[in-house]
Amino acid sequence: MERLVDGVCALPDGRPPWCAGAVVLAGRGPVVAAEAATGWALRYRAHDPGRDRGVDLARERREPMRVGTVFDLASVSKLFTAIAAVQQVERGRLDLEAEVASRLPGFAGSGITVRQLLTHTSGLRPELPFYERDGRAAQLELLWSEAAAPEAPPGGTYRYSDLNLIALQLVLEDLTGRGLDVLVRDGITGPLGMSSTSYGPLAPQGVAATEDQRRPWAKADRGMVRGEVHDENAWALGGVAGHAGLFSTAQDLAVLCRTLLNGGGYGTARILGPDGVAALLDPPGLGFAVDQPYFMGELAGRGAAGHAGFTGTSVVLDRATDTFLVLLANTVHPRRRAGGSAPRAAAATCLARAAARAG
Repeated sequence: MERLVDGVCALPDGRPPWCAGAVVLAGRGPVVAAEAATGWALRYRAHDPGRDRGVDLARERREPMRVGTVFDLASVSKLFTAIAAVQQVERGRLDLEAEVASRLPGFAGSGITVRQLLTHTSGLRPELPFYERDGRAAQLELLWSEAAAPEAPPGGTYRYSDLNLIALQLVLEDLTGRGLDVLVRDGITGPLGMSSTSYGPLAPQGVAATEDQRRPWAKADRGMVRGEVHDENAWALGGVAGHAGLFSTAQDLAVLCRTLLNGGGYGTARILGPDGVAALLDPPGLGFAVDQPYFMGELAGRGAAGHAGFTGTSVVLDRATDTFLVLLANTVHPRRRAGGSAPRAAAATCLARAAARAG
């Protein structure tokens, strides 16, 4: 596993490395089977568009990757929003079959349900340019317009959309009268002792850098992003969003994985009941992707669940073998490109084969 992690920072044939640095943590049952870091949390000072490559910092100014480095989780944040929603379902306060319009008048007439948000069957398009609008009201007008005329009929085929989790955040905040950051802190990270998991902004030291955000390759001109959310829409929405915005470490995410594999409890803390965990992880999954080989490799096929994030992050947990894998990388440093998920799938396959050999 350690050799595989080293390899993701040094691809052959002159191609750019998949990432500047990475951390992997894999476990089975209560045992951490592998934990390693490689590469750089901060390597580049900028991206050079003329040469289409990063501008290296002097070696003494770089920051090495460590197993405790904090990462922008990108869409892995969606798992926390989904857990917060299922917690409200367990308490009898949220009905999965309820129409979103019962909480958000802007969805009136859409027929979209809470379950459809969580299963990406609402018909909403993948994203909207909130970053082009000033002010919350103007941003949400985009969402209301989309809800009035979604790209596809609600209840149809799977269509992955950030808008689903943004809308779910608004539902939860209207239902509870608390911000999503408070719901996540009080209901998940606080009870589980995940002290390195929070929404930004964070002090940059110890945080993996993401992108030198500039147009035309990015959607905003922000320079090198480090400690602030990479996703432009989450940034425009104030840094706390249902689809992105959380920062965390591999160790903290391992605690979350073990909690779910344990049926919702960890130590003396319990954040969900077994039925709630099953609702999240059983196909088709509520907020969780299920059996997706592109980042789960050979762990996929028996009900493995998790999520991947645009910045290079992924979490996979497999109830069939009681194993989990956290792979965190800064693949968008110094700029985004279509790097694929082969290293994530390869790491998951390595774990699947190790579990098979161990029996």
